[in-house]
Amino acid sequence: MAANTSPVAATDNTRTSLARTPIRRAFLDHVFYTQAKLPGLANQNDLFQALAHTVRDRMVQRWISTGEKHLSTPARTVAYLSAEFLLGPHLGNNLLNLGIQDEVREAMRELGLDLDMLLAQEAEPGLGNGGLGRLAACFMDSLATLEIPAIGYGIRYEYGIFQQSIIDGMQVENTDTWLRNGNPWEIQRSDWAVEVKLGGHTEHYTDDRGHYRVRWVPGKSVMGVPFDSPILGYRVNTVNTLRLWRAEATEAFDFDVFNRGDYLGAVNRKVTSENLTKVLYPNDETYQGKALRLEQQYFFVACSLQDMLRILELHQMPVTCFHEQFAVQLNDTHPAIGIAELMRLLVDEHLVPWDTAWHVTRHAFAYTNHTLLPEALECWPLELFETILPRHLEIIYEINTRFLEEVRIRDYGHGDRAARLSLIDESGPRAVRMAHLACVGSHTINGVADLHAKLMREDVLRDFNAIWPEKFESITNGVTPRRWLALSNPRLARLMTDAIGDGWVTDLEQTRALEIHADDAGFRERWHAAHQANKADLAVLIRQQTGVVVDPASMFDVMVKRIHEYKRQHLAVLHIIALYHRIKSDPHAEIVPRTFLFAGKAAPGYHYAKLMIRFITSVADVINRDPQVRDRLKVAFLPNFNVGFGQRIYPAGDLSEQISLAGKEASGTGNMKFAMNGALNIGTLDGANIELRDAIGAEQFFAFGLTAAEVAALRADGYRPAAYYARNPELRAVIDLVQQGFFSKGDPTLFEPIAGNLLQHDPYLLLADFDSYVAAQAQTSAAFLDQAAWQRMSIPSVARSGYFSSDRAIREYCARIWHVKPVPVPLLRDAEQSATAQREWGRPRAMAPSDAA
Repeated sequence: MAANTSPVAATDNTRTSLARTPIRRAFLDHVFYTQAKLPGLANQNDLFQALAHTVRDRMVQRWISTGEKHLSTPARTVAYLSAEFLLGPHLGNNLLNLGIQDEVREAMRELGLDLDMLLAQEAEPGLGNGGLGRLAACFMDSLATLEIPAIGYGIRYEYGIFQQSIIDGMQVENTDTWLRNGNPWEIQRSDWAVEVKLGGHTEHYTDDRGHYRVRWVPGKSVMGVPFDSPILGYRVNTVNTLRLWRAEATEAFDFDVFNRGDYLGAVNRKVTSENLTKVLYPNDETYQGKALRLEQQYFFVACSLQDMLRILELHQMPVTCFHEQFAVQLNDTHPAIGIAELMRLLVDEHLVPWDTAWHVTRHAFAYTNHTLLPEALECWPLELFETILPRHLEIIYEINTRFLEEVRIRDYGHGDRAARLSLIDESGPRAVRMAHLACVGSHTINGVADLHAKLMREDVLRDFNAIWPEKFESITNGVTPRRWLALSNPRLARLMTDAIGDGWVTDLEQTRALEIHADDAGFRERWHAAHQANKADLAVLIRQQTGVVVDPASMFDVMVKRIHEYKRQHLAVLHIIALYHRIKSDPHAEIVPRTFLFAGKAAPGYHYAKLMIRFITSVADVINRDPQVRDRLKVAFLPNFNVGFGQRIYPAGDLSEQISLAGKEASGTGNMKFAMNGALNIGTLDGANIELRDAIGAEQFFAFGLTAAEVAALRADGYRPAAYYARNPELRAVIDLVQQGFFSKGDPTLFEPIAGNLLQHDPYLLLADFDSYVAAQAQTSAAFLDQAAWQRMSIPSVARSGYFSSDRAIREYCARIWHVKPVPVPLLRDAEQSATAQREWGRPRAMAPSDAA
């Protein structure tokens, strides 16, 4: 084939140059050739799409270079399996990582366009909900920045979780149509689609060599189609791949059924199949919801493992070397079924002997536990599991039999320990314990903060720790300083770079050099000015989204996270009511002006959490309307919290609320994002709070509440919440106001489920911690009055937060769990691209280097 037929035969730096003029020219080309619009007729979305494609072009060169390098290098690849990837908007992050923010802004200015307006057009990918997905996104950023070969595997949710709106004070879930205008970053790879089986039955037989075999006869099949998005590292050539799977019917349209006049029946299979990837975390209160969740989890894991075997074949390696090529990380229990699926693929499809297959599997998988809540450790009803995955249940039975025999031989099964260790829970209705499968089938089990790992060993997974103490690790979570500081807080980032250089962006420990500036009055003034400007911006957003007018000079007291009882948003509300009651009782009471900002979503089926949202908004409504207090207290609930809102909130917070009951939060990363941006934290000694306090200094952290050990002791002695109510007049006044219907328009029943639950049960010990919390809040008020002293605490908070970079966490995973090393990627230049393309043009399609992504 002639050279000029090669897709990159021509040298055209319009697609690759990072300079302003070629970027402007490429942008105009995409307006015309990609969006098919004249510039004067292009709308804002057309312009965003054109700019996104312009930036993606510059990433593709690096993406293909990465694939070429990884295919030619015998290096282990991290396969990160996660049900969530809460990425946030791509465009701004990619501009930052390419180092072309200024060039693109100037190119747009020359065309009469505002880059910020175009950035605002991007729909946030609906691929996650909370900390689990955001951690996965931070890790993908760090993996690429550290030049670690990695693929993120997940689900391409068509409608995400939901768009949250607040109507009459209540959460209302709306469809998240984030794909309505398409996703310019992704590339559909239909040629790598795989088939996934579901349901049916198994057949056992002996093959012609006399070997025992099992054949799975599925009840139905669906196709998994991959969509790839590039994940670019910061100022490096490495571009890793996020590969998300969409479910499609094996036959999308039944022509015979259509011809018989059954028009709905003709597309029924398509609709049923595609339900698998419609939404994140379908409500599992019903049998159908549970079935959909299990099918969804199996679907993406089955697709991903088949894809890994395809890549293994590209490397011309036998399937028994799977664990040498891939380090497979289970991000919580959602993908744990992958252990049984890899065994099925090896034993049933590739005829690998069981013991060999088990060796491969156990050396491939590692498991990150993210919860200390027993109810959050997934268990699937046995009958449901057998209906959907009959072969996998047989494999789990076999794994369990061999495991319990090992326990018996090693004399670890005394008492009822064997029953506690079993992969099958038989204490009630029989169920498959997914966390147990993850523990047995993984070579390493890690917690995500020191306290979490300790409690995991001593409580939730204590029996596994007794058998395999060497399996357990602790790697504290981290967050990427690129998105959460350099991108989100450009004012502070510029100030830091002017003072200490820009090395902190990839080595956050360099922020230590800021400490010497804490006593510089001029530097503190600039620090304060940057923060106040961020607060003014957030005040505008709050007014736009909620109608509440707030004073940027007030203390911004912020609690933004998933709504859950253990996170104790309602404890913060009790404190707000206490302040309100003080002002109403004494109009001259000294109260530091505060703006309380809440944000977060409640799961659609979690009715108590949804009532907590209504509690917040109802208290806000009363306080914000009261002229006696509204200049001193304001309360706002920002709807539909997402990464984009987080990028506005974290740089503007003064005080960050991290107030979960000690022993319940695995890690938490909001505390890190706030500290990294100069906010101070108030919190319990829970999760990563302990390590954060130790790192930044106790004087920069307002600690309160019972410790995890004290919580356990109090419960052992018999916790009586009503006793705290009886002996604390302020707490009693607060609860009485709630029970009297003061915040519910005279309806005493509306919040009785909250007040009554606190008085009678209080499972998360709000009343026990109330006094200590209120006292700690008084300390924050006193500290905030002296702004010079506050800045002296704020600067060390940033300076000492280097440990909480996700880069540090990934280095620890690489060294202690995955055993992988960086693979620097040389960038293919134009001539090399042309030569490579011509070489690949004649190579069989299955061996193209870009497939290695």
